[in-house]
Amino acid sequence: MMKVGVVGASGYTGEVLVQLLLKHPAVDLAVVTSRAQAGKPLSAVIPALRGVDRGLRFVDSDAAALAASDCALFFLALPHGAAADYARAFVAAGKRVIDLSADFRVADLATYTRYYGAHHAPELLPQARYVLPEIAGERWRSEARLVAAPGCYPTSILVPLVPLLRAGLVSREHIVANSFSGVSGAGKKAAEMYLYVERAESAKAYGLTAHRHLAEIEEQLTLAAKAGGGGEPVVLQFNPHLAPMRRGIATTITVPAAAGATLSALRTAWEAAYGAAPFVQILAEGETPDTAHVVGTNRIDISATYDPRTRNFVLTSAEDNLMKGAGGQAVQIMNLWCGFAEAAGLT
Repeated sequence: MMKVGVVGASGYTGEVLVQLLLKHPAVDLAVVTSRAQAGKPLSAVIPALRGVDRGLRFVDSDAAALAASDCALFFLALPHGAAADYARAFVAAGKRVIDLSADFRVADLATYTRYYGAHHAPELLPQARYVLPEIAGERWRSEARLVAAPGCYPTSILVPLVPLLRAGLVSREHIVANSFSGVSGAGKKAAEMYLYVERAESAKAYGLTAHRHLAEIEEQLTLAAKAGGGGEPVVLQFNPHLAPMRRGIATTITVPAAAGATLSALRTAWEAAYGAAPFVQILAEGETPDTAHVVGTNRIDISATYDPRTRNFVLTSAEDNLMKGAGGQAVQIMNLWCGFAEAAGLT
């Protein structure tokens, strides 16, 4: 059993990670950290784990002490900035690191700085590998010591779009993505806009034109377009919304079809990319994904239609922002990285 730890285990993503790792057949969850909850029993902070918490208690998030432990792999469920500080200590100690923050999702330092401010460990950027399992290939498994797990919004956009850009079936311009997220995507915070009376029966756009996930999405889409023969950067109009639900992301992408591209060719590209992927479901023509059908799973459902009037493909996806968009995907990455069955602990 490989020993693993979760740094920042008391947030929503941390809770999901802990729940998944406690039942994982090939790992031993040995450490859960939280500065605010240090010393408290795991089950006192996450009551859903009563009786299955193995007596674990939260410990302080001391990077040096954790780096000296016998954990082989750490998940970082921390805000950007803080995660990089821990990654530096863990990588230096020879640990494997899966970072769920934004610190290593953007390879270009200037772009990261523009969206997030000064980077706390820029020297690690060349070592980091961005891994969305279904599109990342296999080389990273032997190369990486530090893996950046994708964000929740980016996963919902990249999975439908990347195979199409690689195949040259869609335009690199005039792409519009409208996404609706459950409130848990904002994390645990006491702010007026996240109160129940503010969000119930209410949906609103936010972060228009400059949402931080744009940096990650556009960088990955540009790489996909280059693989398909395109040389220009991909620019995306990304419109995120808060929806009155706890969990889930629903995304609708409008993208011009390339000359001669057909819905049949699109589905062929998706089947080639995801036909053997256990966590991607391509829905039948005429069906559209529903967050109610994916919450609690590590699955992303995708579908497509063609509008002959506008000559656009309309792509839709749905996922659980805390599973395929965060903790579940991180466990999927660990499984592939460490040679476990890809779906271990996720079914």
